[in-house]
Parts: sequence; C-alpha cells; structure tokens
Amino acid sequence: MEEKKNTKAAKAAPKKDNKKYEEKIAALEEELEGLKAGVQKEKDDYMRLMAEFETFRRRSAEDRLTLVSTAAEKTVEGLLPILDDFERALQALEDRPDDDPAKEGTQLIYNKLFAYLKAQGLAVIEAKGADFDTDFHEAVAQFPVSDEALKGKVYDVVQTGYTFGGKVLRYAKVVVGA
Repeated sequence: MEEKKNTKAAKAAPKKDNKKYEEKIAALEEELEGLKAGVQKEKDDYMRLMAEFETFRRRSAEDRLTLVSTAAEKTVEGLLPILDDFERALQALEDRPDDDPAKEGTQLIYNKLFAYLKAQGLAVIEAKGADFDTDFHEAVAQFPVSDEALKGKVYDVVQTGYTFGGKVLRYAKVVVGA
C-alpha cells in the first residue's frame, strides 16, 4: 500500500511542480518581454538622440559658414565708399597727362583694391545701356529720350552697384530713359 501512496504522491508532486514551474516560466517570459520592450525603447531613444546630434552638428557648421560669409560681406560693403572715392578721384585726375604720378598712383591703388575685392567675390553690376531691372537697379530719375530704343533702358549710372557672391550688395543708382 505504501507503494501505491508513493506512486500517487509522486504523480501528484509533478503536477504541483509543473504548475509551479509553468508559473515561473510565465513570470520569466513576462519579465523578458518587459526587458525587450525596455531595450527597444532605449534603442529608439538612442537613435533619436543621434539624429538630433547630427542635425545640431550640421546646423552648427552651416551657422559658422553663414557667419563667416556675413562678416566678409559686411567688410566688403564697408569698403564700397572707398571704391567710390577712388572712382571720383580718377575722374578728377582724368584731365591730367597719363604720366602724372598722382594719376598713376591713384590708378594703381584703385586697381589693387578692386582686384582684391573681385577675388573675394565682388562684381560690378553693369548697368549703362542695359534694360532697367529692379532686381539690380534703383531708379533715381527719368530722362526724356527721343529714341524709342532708349526708353526703359539705363541712360546713366549715378552710383555703381555691386554683387557679392551672387547676392546684390548695393543696387546701382541709375537714370532711366523715358
């Protein structure tokens, strides 16, 4: 009889043990799913952080380039009145002979300054005789012309206009034929 009890107890124990193990397995699987979800969340957070950092790095580089180009633009813009003064000086010296030292020196300095600024990206807006274009020209006056071909064209340039790096730095002040 004892054997029957032991076999009954042995049969009953595995059922209890199985249920106990199944509960542990279920709890562990649930914990594993929670850990997997946590790892996935952390991975997503990491990927977002890396994307934000990459965007920040790119924006910072663009900002630095913009700052440098803006500083160069402001410097060149500050030199434009000096170019204007040189042009007026050259016009005043026009009547003098070509071998006049003042004329030669002024022309030499103007050429050096303009060549340097041109190498930096400065370009003259060619206006005289061109069609009036509000993207590049600022009309300061209209001049009556008899020739129909000159109407709507730039008749005279009062102040030279410049572009810097493809962007208008100063509009050309012009007289337009009417």
